[in-house]
Amino acid sequence: MVIKLEKTDVENRIKEIIEQLKPFLISDGGTLDYVEFKDGIVYVKLGGACKGCTFLDVTLKDGIEQMLTNEIPEVKEVRNINE
Repeated sequence: MVIKLEKTDVENRIKEIIEQLKPFLISDGGTLDYVEFKDGIVYVKLGGACKGCTFLDVTLKDGIEQMLTNEIPEVKEVRNINE
């Protein structure tokens, strides 16, 4: 049985996971901020050293998105609003 979470519950869980991921990005000079969750898409803002990094897409899709979609079924995609 799959239990569907309310949007606020999903957003709170997203924020918790983002807070867990932040130290890894900060240690490399980057920043990560939650912006919004809408229609299954999490919008984040990657900044600092992440902004010009050639590994931005890898970090976004293979790191942040992978973690969020594995942990929260309601999350279908993660997009960086700085693009």
